[in-house]
Amino acid sequence: MFLIYLDVCCLNRPFDDQMQERIRLEAEAVLLILARCQNREWRLLGSEAIGFEISRIPDEDRRRKVVLLASLADSKVSVTERVERRAMELEELGFKALDALHIACAEDGNADVLLTTDDRFLRRAAMHGSIAKVRIENPILWLMEVIRDEATGGQSSANQGPGDRGVG
Repeated sequence: MFLIYLDVCCLNRPFDDQMQERIRLEAEAVLLILARCQNREWRLLGSEAIGFEISRIPDEDRRRKVVLLASLADSKVSVTERVERRAMELEELGFKALDALHIACAEDGNADVLLTTDDRFLRRAAMHGSIAKVRIENPILWLMEVIRDEATGGQSSANQGPGDRGVG
């Protein structure tokens, strides 16, 4: 059973303009992942960092919808001193503050994967793949890998860590 950490970009994706194909595909992937979490096939990991970032969404209606999706998390990582120290290490490598905090929370919660639709975050993660202790992926690519592995009945490589197959 996968333990999945969705950053706020992912949680927002179903409410973005669906006219662009990429956004629509990412939204569908996020909704499929959340459906599996809701069906208890997989588990969703939340964090105080997610709650903080959601609280900064200016549109009240959108914020309410994103809170609803985030509420599917069955466990939540607190931002402890250890998590903050790890986030600062990651910031020194060039990650934005909230991205670094999301990585630190996902690591602390032992997530199998941290999913994001943020290309800059994904590029930075790919550059520092061996540094992150959690796999960081785009939801479409990760979900396609899982579906392919399920279809072939093979051992899923989708839950291997960054040291096992690289990031991105």
